[in-house]
Amino acid sequence: MALLLTSPPSIPFKNPNPNPNPTPTSLLLLTPNPHSLSFSLLSKTTTTTRRFPTFRFNAAGESPIVDEWGEKSEPDTEPPTKLSDADPPKDEDEWGGVGSGGTDGYVLSGNGSASTSTVEGEDKLLELKRCLVDTVYGTDFGFRASAEVRAEVSELVNQLEAANPTPAPMEAVDVLDGNWVLLYTASSELLPLLAVGTTPVAKVERICQAIKTSIGTIENSVTISSPFATFSFSADASFEVRTPSRIQVEFKEGTFQPPGIKSSIDLPKNVDIFGQSINLSPLQQSLNPLQDAVVSIARAISGQPPLKVPIPGERTKSWLLTTYLDKDLRISRGDGGLFVLAKEGSPLIEN
Repeated sequence: MALLLTSPPSIPFKNPNPNPNPTPTSLLLLTPNPHSLSFSLLSKTTTTTRRFPTFRFNAAGESPIVDEWGEKSEPDTEPPTKLSDADPPKDEDEWGGVGSGGTDGYVLSGNGSASTSTVEGEDKLLELKRCLVDTVYGTDFGFRASAEVRAEVSELVNQLEAANPTPAPMEAVDVLDGNWVLLYTASSELLPLLAVGTTPVAKVERICQAIKTSIGTIENSVTISSPFATFSFSADASFEVRTPSRIQVEFKEGTFQPPGIKSSIDLPKNVDIFGQSINLSPLQQSLNPLQDAVVSIARAISGQPPLKVPIPGERTKSWLLTTYLDKDLRISRGDGGLFVLAKEGSPLIEN
């Protein structure tokens, strides 16, 4: 039990009553209350109260704790720190602006520049994609690409793969589904086909890949143009999803469409054979009388159904890993090599 004393207990107070002969009543010493353990000195008639510091002794009689104002008190019983019950801090930067926090404005991450970073990232990806398309232009799907061009393509592809906006492409059905046009490949399996396109009498016009995730099928199609007709054939395959970015492909059958006979024979003006340029204009003039016969043949063939043949062999199975995907561009790697494709209708190829 602590004892509360005034210090000193018997200091007299001057009575404001100007009585030259002080009497015992001019000095008032209050006796302690028998029911209290505290003593106090009070002036009976003073209008101002003088406050003396209160000394608090603990039960062991140790010295009181004195602060810089002379106050003596016991140590606080509450912990030195107490967490505030106020709301968490707002996501504000050093300029007082609100950053990109949650819907309530509380701190999530960043300093308010998320939207700016997103726009800059999209601009960078668009620039990389356009640069890649420009680099592969005129290389005949990569067949005529020089070593320097291939190195530049590899560097651009690596940068795009590092910034892939779709880490789980097989789950992005709306983006993945559709018809994709091949722009460039380093696949060794396509080299014989691409080599045909370099001859004077044939040209590979288009190589596409159609994906339908709802039924798990892939169709690879090729269109070859010649002076007399256009030939199209395709290979149908089914696939199974193994990881969010990888599928296992198994080819089933090939389909040969009836050739599209042209109404006129279109020969190139010049062809290069063993480094020599040969003018084909005289041959073109000699073939003009045959155009009527060509039209008749085209009408007869156009009504024929496509020819379907099974694809035999052990090389019917393959795998495909999609390393970059957005609404315009797809980059895939398979056991045959690298494939860069643009979605049909994309401004990357329309422009």
